[in-house]
Amino acid sequence: MSVLTLVARLALRDLRHRRAEAFLLLIAIAATTTTLTLGLAVRGVADRPWDRTRAATAGPDAVATGDRAASLTPLAHAPGVTASAGPYPALSAALGVRGIRVDASVQGRDTAPGAVDRPEVTAGSWVRRGGAVIERAFAGALRVRPGEKITISGHRFRVAGIAVSAGRVPYPSSTPGLIWVTRADLRRIGAPTSQVMPLRLADPAAAPAFAAAHRGVRSWQDMGAYATAELHLVDSALLTGTWALALLGVACVAVLVGGRLADQTRRVGLLKAVGASPRFVAVVLLAEHVLLALAATAVGLLAGRAAAPLLVRPSSGLLPAGSPHLTVASALVVALVAVAVAGAATVYPAIRGARTSTVRALSGPTRAPRRSPWLIALSARLPVPFLLGVRVAARRPRRVILATASLALTVAMVVAAIALHGDIARKDARLAGPGFVPGADNPVTEQVSQVVLALTVALLALAAVNAVLIAWATSLDTQRFTSLARALGATPRQVTAGLSAAQLLPALGASLLGVPLGLAVYYAARTAGGAAGSILIPYARLPLVVPGTLLVIAALTALPIRVVCRRPVARVLAAD
Repeated sequence: MSVLTLVARLALRDLRHRRAEAFLLLIAIAATTTTLTLGLAVRGVADRPWDRTRAATAGPDAVATGDRAASLTPLAHAPGVTASAGPYPALSAALGVRGIRVDASVQGRDTAPGAVDRPEVTAGSWVRRGGAVIERAFAGALRVRPGEKITISGHRFRVAGIAVSAGRVPYPSSTPGLIWVTRADLRRIGAPTSQVMPLRLADPAAAPAFAAAHRGVRSWQDMGAYATAELHLVDSALLTGTWALALLGVACVAVLVGGRLADQTRRVGLLKAVGASPRFVAVVLLAEHVLLALAATAVGLLAGRAAAPLLVRPSSGLLPAGSPHLTVASALVVALVAVAVAGAATVYPAIRGARTSTVRALSGPTRAPRRSPWLIALSARLPVPFLLGVRVAARRPRRVILATASLALTVAMVVAAIALHGDIARKDARLAGPGFVPGADNPVTEQVSQVVLALTVALLALAAVNAVLIAWATSLDTQRFTSLARALGATPRQVTAGLSAAQLLPALGASLLGVPLGLAVYYAARTAGGAAGSILIPYARLPLVVPGTLLVIAALTALPIRVVCRRPVARVLAAD
């Protein structure tokens, strides 16, 4: 039998015998791979809807706006300009439909399409006498369809069609919403207040420089950034969540590996006793988690690919560019991250377990407790459950630090999500001006909120798995200690309460640390994103995070602690 076959058989056998632990680890790594898959899928399609809309509508490279047509005409002959259309007259007017009244930007167009900026009609037909065409995102907010009657500044029109254009940022990223009518109908509505001229440049990449050199000109890159803002925000949120989930995944794997080594110390000794080298033992332990990482990669790729179309939706004012898809390179990146998460947390405990002497491994996991005079003096005056909790926490300082760090990260991300929702609520409250459709949702903030909610749920689920694993590993490590305490008179309830207290101590520190850390993360994210204005954060709710965290941790850790504490004292002490 080859070494590779033997390693695979031992790894698969161990996974079959510990299915619950393997399932928890699969969930921990799959949460990271799913989020990374979503992030990579979004990154590949963020700019595609805008690019397709530009191509389908002969989108301009720059759009010039002025008070008079005479002021824009020279731009048609400016250096670098190869084509132009218009100028098109425009004005702001009151739109009425089914009792809704909202401001609209009305633009006069020719019945024949121009050389630059030809809106793509997606429903109905192009402008005609008495027939208006509404920009698709604006029409979606108004819930109007071709054939319906509307009024523009008191003049009656029928909706001739619905169209998309790359000559203006779609509603509501740009307000008021856009309506096209014929030039004659525009003069009937009122006198034009501005002129719009789409331009085609010899070098589209030079559009920002052209816009900076001419007053009232906007480049297609600037408009595209606003038109795809929600997709880029979703991309940033997903990648940030991926890092947080990856760190939590490493913590989960590290706790699980440490707990399994404490439970499998005798098995490691038996492998070494029959001739296995320390390197072979380490490879077996690593192989188990690499197999789970590969399985989590498959789960993450499938789940991420299925969820991407639900969470990633371009503005309705742009043409769809197909569903997000993954390349082979993206799949390899997801697989490498999954293996890296499992390997980074497994290497050190695996090597430490493999280096354990055969005699010590066969004799059991018992270790002499660390005695600290000040800790003994402090805990001696505490009630029995708290005394046991402090002693248990002191015996595993690295695990306490790991638990505190992972839970603080979760609390910080939850606090940042609370701050984001407060900020979004403030921005949505502003959508009540005359340029916004009353009662219509904001698709930009709505999509970001959905992604943040999904990330928050994933973080909470992974943190719950981590808390359960830490409680389970701590209970296994302290079986002898708690059994001796029960033999010396401690009741099972006191022992259970003591182990719960050992979990609540790092939870308390993590919740106190996570609140300011989450606020700092959100402030830093807003600053990096260039966001301006004040922040509306529900500070009154933040203190509830501390007791809420303690209650959740107590509920999650109760079951694994009770299961371990039910083991008979005589059996535990006899095994050691």
